[in-house]
Formats: sequence, C-alpha cells, structure tokens
Amino acid sequence: MAKRIQFRAHGGPEVLEYVDYQPAEPGSKEVRVTNKAIGLNFIDTYYRSGLYPPPSLPSGVGSEGAGVVEAVGSEVTRFRIGDRVAYGSGPLGAYSEVHVLPEANLVKLPDAISFEQAAGVMLKGLTVQYLLRQTYELKGGETILFHAAAGGVGSLACQWARALGVKLIGTVSSAEKAALAKANGAWATIDYSHENVAQRVLELTDGKKVPVVYDGVGKDTWLTSLDSVAPRGLVVSFGNASGAVDGVNLGILAGKGSLYVTRPTLGTYANNAENLQRMADELFEMIISGKLTVDISQRYPLVDAAKAQTELSARRTTGSVVLLP
Repeated sequence: MAKRIQFRAHGGPEVLEYVDYQPAEPGSKEVRVTNKAIGLNFIDTYYRSGLYPPPSLPSGVGSEGAGVVEAVGSEVTRFRIGDRVAYGSGPLGAYSEVHVLPEANLVKLPDAISFEQAAGVMLKGLTVQYLLRQTYELKGGETILFHAAAGGVGSLACQWARALGVKLIGTVSSAEKAALAKANGAWATIDYSHENVAQRVLELTDGKKVPVVYDGVGKDTWLTSLDSVAPRGLVVSFGNASGAVDGVNLGILAGKGSLYVTRPTLGTYANNAENLQRMADELFEMIISGKLTVDISQRYPLVDAAKAQTELSARRTTGSVVLLP
C-alpha cells in the first residue's frame, strides 16, 4: 500500500483526502515511479473544483513530479529500474508516493538537477518553453506583457525573457512581488492593485503597445490584455487563475485592431515523447547553465496538500511550491 491525495466530490481544498491505495502494476508501455518530490500548480485546483472534469471520481490530483523508476512494462524501451525521471503531464495522480504513467510522459532527468528542482519546474518550465519559444517565438529585442510575473510561471518567464534579450513588462499585485519580478529579470512592472495596466503599457512602449501578451490569469485580465496588445498582435490566453474567459465576442478583436487570440496547452506541444524530451532538454540546459533558477519557495508534506492549495489559491505563494511524500 501507498499514500495518495484524492477527492470524491468537487469543491474547495477541504475535499482533498489523504488515503491508502494500491498502486497498479505498470501496463506494457507504462512506468511506475517512486515520487521524491511533487509539483503544485493552479491546474490542480481546476480539477478539484470541477472547472476541468477528471476522467472519473474518486480522482487523484496533480500532474507534475520527479522520482526514480521502480518498475517498467514489458514494452518500455527508454527507461530502466533505478533511472531518475521527471514528468509534467497526466494522468492525474502525482500527489502520491507512487505514480504510474505512460512511458511517453516521462523524461530523463540529468544528475545535475535535483528532484525538488524538477518537480518545481517541469510543468511551469515546459509551459514557459512553449510560450516563449513556440507559441510566439521570441527572437530578442521585443517588449512583451506577462501577467502574474511573480508567480511560478511568471518568475521563470522573467528569467527566460532576460536570457533572450526581451523586455518583459510584468503585472504584479504588490510592491514585494514587483521587486521579486524585477530581481528575476522583468524590465518593468505594473502593480494592478493601483495602476491602470493598459495605460502603463502604452506609456512604457511610447504608444506602440506590445506584439504579444501572455495571460495566465484569465477572466479578470482578458479585456486588459486586449487593450495592451498592438494591432494585429497576439493574446496568448494560457490559464484561468481568476476564472475562465467566456462569452467572447469575436467582433471585439476587430474593433481593437484585427487581433489574434490563442488558447494553447502543453499537451498539444509536447504531443509525443520526442517533442517532450526536446523541450525538457532545453529547459534543463537553461537551468544547468544558470540562466534559470528554480525558486522553491515553500515545501509541504504530502499530507498537507489541502493547506498548500489554499495558500496557492489565495496568491500567498511565490515561485514554485513542492509537496514531499
């Protein structure tokens, strides 16, 4: 038997249960991993709340972690027992001592990167990789807007943008978070608690606005994002921290300058083992070279997953948060 976090009904953090369960034997193309560290992400709360429906109930939680291979299926060729591995995508159930995943969802973890670093960076780091390097491929010299620049994804985006020679304008909610974003490489910050974001973007860009806005906040920042992007620019809506964007009138894109909007997901970029490993290798190289620092700001025992999600949802966390089995 092993321990895991699960939920039987949708709701707040209080629905999370710490229970015994029997890990499955890996299928022919699956790998069973003993988790050493587990990543905490906003998407975990979406499944718990019901914003994203899980395949079934009761359901495990989480999709990011790192550990050691303890068993492999008969057709697995890329991994052996004892290998160090990491993962940043489903199936749900990473909040556990042991997790079974398809071989294609795992990447090889270099010795130079710790389990906590990997668990704290896989989902967020791969997200930044596809956002900055694929969805809108930054070449250097651009000025961009990135919402929630002091959060887990935002902190990495600030560093990666700086490494690319990009001027990142980051939105934040306090002076403390502004200082953190600047320390991570943000060129400028806007405190949305008392500043008009679109107006400040206009001022910071000498009236040009930005070619791309990266928006992981969702409902609360949707119109602000549209008002901050230049004509024929792109709004990348990649998250729903404040709720989902709905009721979109496509005519507003015309009125604000023939804008483009996309709603990307990691799964459509890391859609096979080769692409996933390639993206992870670029991420790992950024960390090993020192261009990216993984800030593990909080660590919680697995049993305290509900408390960790409460702090995350209240935006009282910065950087990456990990759970330790």
